[in-house]
Amino acid sequence: MKIFSLLSVFLLLLNFSAAAQETETPPAAAVETPAPVIGPAIAEEIVQPVHALALHGAPKYGPDFKHLDYANPDAPQGGMLKLGAVGSFDSLNPFIVKGEPADGLNFLRSGFVYESLMQNSWDEPFTLYGVLAETVEMGKDRDWIAFNLRPEAKWHDGQPITADDVVWTFNTLMEKGTPFFKAYYHDVKSVTAVTERRVKFEFAVKGNAELPLIVAEMAVLPKHYWTAEGRDFGVTSLEPPLGSGPYKIGKVEAGRSIEYVRNPDWWGKNLPFFKGFYNFERVQYDYYRDGNVALEAFLAGEFDVQVENMAKLWATAYDTEAVKNGSIVKEEIHNERPAGMQAFIYNIRRPVFQDRKVRQALAYAFDFEWSNKQFAYGTYERSQSYFANSELASVGLPEARELEILEQFRGRVPEESFTGEYKAPATDGSGNNRDNLRKAQQLLDEAGYKLGPDGIRSNGTQRLEFEILDSNPQFERWVLPFIKNLDRIGVKATFRVVDTAQYQNRMNEFDFDMTVGVFGQSSSPGNEQRDFWGSDKADLPGSRNYIGIKDKAVDELVEQLIQASSREDLVAHCRALDRILLWNHYVIPMWHYPKWRIARWNKIQRPETLSGISPLIESTWWTTPAQAQQATPAP
Repeated sequence: MKIFSLLSVFLLLLNFSAAAQETETPPAAAVETPAPVIGPAIAEEIVQPVHALALHGAPKYGPDFKHLDYANPDAPQGGMLKLGAVGSFDSLNPFIVKGEPADGLNFLRSGFVYESLMQNSWDEPFTLYGVLAETVEMGKDRDWIAFNLRPEAKWHDGQPITADDVVWTFNTLMEKGTPFFKAYYHDVKSVTAVTERRVKFEFAVKGNAELPLIVAEMAVLPKHYWTAEGRDFGVTSLEPPLGSGPYKIGKVEAGRSIEYVRNPDWWGKNLPFFKGFYNFERVQYDYYRDGNVALEAFLAGEFDVQVENMAKLWATAYDTEAVKNGSIVKEEIHNERPAGMQAFIYNIRRPVFQDRKVRQALAYAFDFEWSNKQFAYGTYERSQSYFANSELASVGLPEARELEILEQFRGRVPEESFTGEYKAPATDGSGNNRDNLRKAQQLLDEAGYKLGPDGIRSNGTQRLEFEILDSNPQFERWVLPFIKNLDRIGVKATFRVVDTAQYQNRMNEFDFDMTVGVFGQSSSPGNEQRDFWGSDKADLPGSRNYIGIKDKAVDELVEQLIQASSREDLVAHCRALDRILLWNHYVIPMWHYPKWRIARWNKIQRPETLSGISPLIESTWWTTPAQAQQATPAP
């Protein structure tokens, strides 16, 4: 799976008929020879069924692997994991725009309830291993891919998972799913059930290196369930859906809690890929009004693991007896997860933000260094890239392949993309940022915004004022000093916090001036970039082009990025895209932190080795044997 922060993730994270010349190859029971290197430069079609696909290079794990390195195959099973969530939910359908889905349901790929054709390993940039698909074949130009389904793969009601389910899922997601799917699967031409257990996807282009892989990670849904009389895929519902994954949905209290109960008859429990996974008998998410309430509940033992995102709370709020006596274990764990871009995001559909110089000017009013010292004990790192904390981030001046890519767009993108390394405005952290505010005033003067008699800048037709929208009141202490600095240069801004449902609805409709958000990135960016920056997504409700970018140069560069022929080529294209986005000043960068802050009650144990991309708490952690025995119901 491609990994999204998100919020979101990031995430997330997160967006075929048989050709006449196809060489039909029956599904293989097993692959006896090592998997070949599968990449965009291979010399002939992959008609030999294989167990895994890598975007670039060869899969790490061969066909006879026993378990993944970041899972403990000897982990005890049983017990319960309780987790906290903030906000609410009103839907068990994560695949549509409507509603707020419950935690544990993933809109893009497999999770507790659903499985996908293949799943990624979390210790490789982008490699998938067969799950529903026992084996896979692919054309040399990556213009088609065929999956051979496992005969043992079944829905929770015992019916077999078939190629028709795959076809129906894809067509339904494209028709009724969130707009993300239309961007993510833009180059898919058709899908056909060749036989009951063989499905083939055909693509409209050649060389879209990741398209076969992102098709493979699509969660597969049960056609017979959703086409039953009285069900409508396009509406929200709290009816537990039929799935194929390791858990079934148990008790649901709308907006308050949801429980997942392990399925003892799950068809996939003996696959090597899942050895050491899904160790808890039950996983429950309890919802809290806000993060402060959730933290108090955790410290009181109401749930088991807290991933702390607030530096100040990590430094001050965990000074409790449970931490001191070891009942709660606090850990900071370095990770290799691309941080993406957390930022104040401009909605450039608004006339007030359509001038690049205005957007650049307002960034000088955000004193990150002072705020970081005051509110985060100086622990955060300023983000200077849309691909922060990864090799994909632009650094220095462009050269070699990256410069060659940018030269195609000279005159159509900011000239600074060629001449300078982007650095967000910085201060000495003293709180005295007069130099930056003076620079902001100069830029606003150049943009034609002059101070009026009321102290608010105007260009003669519109005042320089806007609202910052968010659903998280904890950002207030960061936002209010920014607003105060804006006021000092004649800009009027307000901060409005709304509930999560209203916030999501307004974001879906692009009904905001500025917001705080994250563009989560994976270690292998590709087709989802269309949804972030594509011109055709700027006016599509529910898309993730929150900024409203309509730039043909960006569109062309994204398409080239998707067609990257090697890891090196992908990195060069990402860095070029990064520069263009940065120098257009579409956001005011905030920060990232290259560690996980995790606190857990000591009955919860984790693998010694984590993946570096995600801690996979729900999937690979476990409870101590005594606790597992105590919390596991008797058969």
